[in-house]
Amino acid sequence: MKRNPFVLRFKDGKKEEGLAVIGGFWNECKGALKRAGIENFSIWSIEDFLFCYGEFPDEVKLSPADQAGFEAWRAALAPVCDVFAAQGTLPLMYHDIGIVRADKSLIRHRVFATKLKEGCAAEYKRRHDGLIEKRAGKITEGPESNFTIWNANGYIFGYCELVKSFDHEMTEAEKASTIAWETRQLEIMDWLTDDVDWITGQKHDSIKLVAQE
Repeated sequence: MKRNPFVLRFKDGKKEEGLAVIGGFWNECKGALKRAGIENFSIWSIEDFLFCYGEFPDEVKLSPADQAGFEAWRAALAPVCDVFAAQGTLPLMYHDIGIVRADKSLIRHRVFATKLKEGCAAEYKRRHDGLIEKRAGKITEGPESNFTIWNANGYIFGYCELVKSFDHEMTEAEKASTIAWETRQLEIMDWLTDDVDWITGQKHDSIKLVAQE
């Protein structure tokens, strides 16, 4: 199985039209994804981006009808959005897969986006590689699972499944640790979503789920 994201970007003034286009073909698309063995597929909107995440079999096999359907859907989207980062082109910046819950009623999805400051991609990855090294191969049970972060042409997109059984009010120690990490991260990136507005006092839109298989 491959975790394969891609990112689309709405053309100027085309966001609402583009969302309507997706809504119009989504039921058919959802069936084709299932027949192709593509699981846990979702589309998320933030600003003028569409972040698309899915878990793909090693080899995707499409029937002629489904192949024609996907081509028609791509053609329908072409007037309203462009491919910003194609599937297979996004460098992986971080991963902590942990224990993936097949029953998605046990998790809450978290998707986030930031923009790297000029020349900061290597430093972003270095900091996250440090987290992986600190984990030392230990399997994370939660609260985060199925966690991956990619670089889409200088924009960071993350997908994570938060395990509900770990939900709790943050302790003062956890707050302090989070504030320290996120304040340091602001040296190298700016947020597009509202994840750290409680720290910075800024106001960002939360990322919105557009469609889900």
